[in-house]
Amino acid sequence: MIDKIKELIAEAEAFKAHTKDEVEAFRIKFLGKKGLLNQFFAEFKNVANDQKKEFGQVINTLKKTAEDKVMALKQELESKEEVKGIYGDLSRPGNPVQIGARHPISIVKNQIITIFSNIGFNVSEGPEIEDDWHNFTALNLPEYHPARDMQDTFFIQTNPDMLLRTHTSSVQVRYMETNQPPIRTISPGRVYRNEAISARSHCFFHQVEGLYIDKNVSFADLKQTLQYFTTQMFGKSKIRLRPSYFPFTEPSAEIDVYWGLETESDYRITKGTGWLEIGGCGMVDPNVLENCKIDSKVYSGFAFGVGIDRIAMLLHQINDIRLLSENDVRFLEQFKSAL
Repeated sequence: MIDKIKELIAEAEAFKAHTKDEVEAFRIKFLGKKGLLNQFFAEFKNVANDQKKEFGQVINTLKKTAEDKVMALKQELESKEEVKGIYGDLSRPGNPVQIGARHPISIVKNQIITIFSNIGFNVSEGPEIEDDWHNFTALNLPEYHPARDMQDTFFIQTNPDMLLRTHTSSVQVRYMETNQPPIRTISPGRVYRNEAISARSHCFFHQVEGLYIDKNVSFADLKQTLQYFTTQMFGKSKIRLRPSYFPFTEPSAEIDVYWGLETESDYRITKGTGWLEIGGCGMVDPNVLENCKIDSKVYSGFAFGVGIDRIAMLLHQINDIRLLSENDVRFLEQFKSAL
């Protein structure tokens, strides 16, 4: 009997299982109510007195071996299940990585930055919460100037001198205050105006404004720069400059690009004229240069501004500006293939 128990101890030590069912069958065989251990304990009373001590020791050894084996196998199988739950079937092909998409505003902004960086313009940035001096006064818009009404402004209630910038020209003022000519910079960013929200306008939008200050800068330099930009951005080389008014430039002009009348969409967005307005420009007013401590008798320059949102809507045929700020995944996924 003792030799048989010793054989079972060796069997228990050598036992291996690949499923929980096999472990459970092993447990029932050795440790169940009708298992081998209970049978051996029942035989204990029939064992000779001189063998009871050894018989009891081997039974306890068999019990401990079986219990340890059951616990070890359960832990091993549970560990394998946990790894499988985390990583799945490692023999299966991997799932394709989901490709993100750049926002159409970012796509167009990066294209504009690349175009102007190729002709020597750097990028300057500034705060979106601005003071009156940088947003208005330094740009030839003193207090109570009627042109301030052109830009319905969000003022900070706790500090009337602070506001949400209405254009990125404020960044150009800051740049001129800390840098001496020659200056060649563009200022992309978000701006805010208190306007009704509709399919064609919003209370915040995005601009890129450019500034070039140097000796003997002329209106011809401005036109050639804009000609280069429209050709690179739209593939359209024909532009026109219509007289306009901006307080910080003199003379000032609106920038029109000839979009053409080849499709029904061309007729709609150009109102049947073929010409499309994309921004404003002009020669920097001498007062602005003097406000920024730049000698207007030595230096001259030009400035221009275009709307990133409008360009994005044109290039990607977006008919509602609100789509650009609603974060609708169905809309944004359309730009996965864009740069």
